[in-house]
Amino acid sequence: MATYVIGDLQGCLTPLVQLLEQIGYSPEQDKLWFAGDLINRGHESLETLRFIKSLGDNATVVLGNHDLHLLAISFGHGKLKRGDTLMEILTARDRDELIDWLRSQPLCHYDAKLNTIMTHAGIPPCWDLSETLTLAKEVENKLQSDSVDEYFATMYGNTPDLWDDKLTGLDRLRAITNYLTRMRFCDENSKLDLKSKEGVDTASKGYAPWFNYPTKLPEGCHIVFGHWAAIEGETQKSHIHALDTGCVWGGSLTALRLEDMQRFSTPCTINRKKS
Repeated sequence: MATYVIGDLQGCLTPLVQLLEQIGYSPEQDKLWFAGDLINRGHESLETLRFIKSLGDNATVVLGNHDLHLLAISFGHGKLKRGDTLMEILTARDRDELIDWLRSQPLCHYDAKLNTIMTHAGIPPCWDLSETLTLAKEVENKLQSDSVDEYFATMYGNTPDLWDDKLTGLDRLRAITNYLTRMRFCDENSKLDLKSKEGVDTASKGYAPWFNYPTKLPEGCHIVFGHWAAIEGETQKSHIHALDTGCVWGGSLTALRLEDMQRFSTPCTINRKKS
């Protein structure tokens, strides 16, 4: 049995099918982890969401910022952006079923046996394992609650940009969400810079990629994440694995086999709809 972590799909189902064929995926023996951003920008967003949902217990998913964007719009908050490919989902016959399934997915997954943690954007340097799991659960509980509407109404925004255990209410949930689904650069105190989005050499003064700082996670713990296509799958850290290799932008789709840390990839044609 093998466990494969796959980077951002963003609505690119055809390359995913090709990648699964390449690795010889067996539903009876293998497990698939998906590092968030299942949908949006690619032209197969609806089909991708249906396919991942159909995998049942074989698939472990964490939510990314594009997935949360879809959920917010479905609840009447946020607006479709230029280049979004979400309308097919929002008007699908099984829309409600898909939205409910997506709402039930976590922001963080940890496997103690594999000593591996997965979120969409990474783990802020200021959080240890227990904090990360506990704080992610706060957002997950809100997503699955009857008061989820107020969360989506206030989800968008770049503040608070510095973690404080004393944060409360919707500000607290927004900060957790931003750390786990939008983070790229931060400073030594884990203060976020959410405006810089390019490569590691584009950091503002006093900021660096979050994975350049010491981690509070257990020794040897592997972090797998997506979100940051501009770094092209490179962190220069043996235990930190970037898996967004820009499939939707004409790059490749990457899978990491956790048992031996071997990578597999398939080249992608540009699947992004013209806007």
